[in-house]
Amino acid sequence: MTRALATLLALLWLPCAQAQNQFDGPTGKPYVYKTSAGKERKMELFFPPNHDPKSARVPGMILFHGGGWQGGHLSQFRAACAYFAKRGLVCATAEYQMLDKQGKAALPAGTSFKRVCVTDATSAIRWFKSNAAMLGMDPARVITGGGSAGGHISALATMNPALNDPKDPQDIDTKVVAYLWFNPAFATDDTKDPEIDILTHMNAGLVPSIVFFGDQDEWKKGWDIAHDKWKKLGVKDLQLHMAKGQKHSFFNKDPWRTVTLIAADEFLVKHGLLTGKSTLQAPASGESLIQAP
Repeated sequence: MTRALATLLALLWLPCAQAQNQFDGPTGKPYVYKTSAGKERKMELFFPPNHDPKSARVPGMILFHGGGWQGGHLSQFRAACAYFAKRGLVCATAEYQMLDKQGKAALPAGTSFKRVCVTDATSAIRWFKSNAAMLGMDPARVITGGGSAGGHISALATMNPALNDPKDPQDIDTKVVAYLWFNPAFATDDTKDPEIDILTHMNAGLVPSIVFFGDQDEWKKGWDIAHDKWKKLGVKDLQLHMAKGQKHSFFNKDPWRTVTLIAADEFLVKHGLLTGKSTLQAPASGESLIQAP
């Protein structure tokens, strides 16, 4: 290999390495929660220190990665899951089916490629709840959420009962007690397929939710429409926190990852799902979130 070629390959590899490093965090304990499209779908579990599943029944959290419903990896929320596990939750982050170009082409007219993502997320939540005793987790106190596409997926998996896998235990519901949404991608063109359109499935019964957005994020347009409808429905406990000058996925890297985790921690303490104070230190550089009215 010539020095010039080696240099070129190094330059091409560097952005990929940086993208992987921004999702640093310990690997959780792997579990297979289902098989879809002939492939095992996995989640990673993170447990509190000295956790005894035989006696513990702590709240649980399951988060879904982003990636435009076509990519991404569960490593996105490893650091968050590891942190909240140390704070006392049983945490999970799950992958899900995503259609390739051929799979999209085979879909009936009017059917969004996002449906399969939501269906697998529904299965993941059901698996999490149905195995609560084994995990030492309280199935009646499950928190969900995710980043970007993962935020959308978590919302539809819990709000639209139609996108079920018939092989799942139908006696296990997907109800949750809170949402953590990191710039959720609520697309304005989802109205083409009502099954994956958040506006079709929202109601006044939204559980307590915290949402993070950069004020330069183009995806915020879709969120603003949804947020306005929830407010008109009378939803009160919906916190929106803004990061000035930040774009999409700002929460993936420090200092903003630490800032958003501290705010999420405070939110969970407020609602009795955690106790005490965050063990994270606010960044010395002074970054902070602005809570929207």
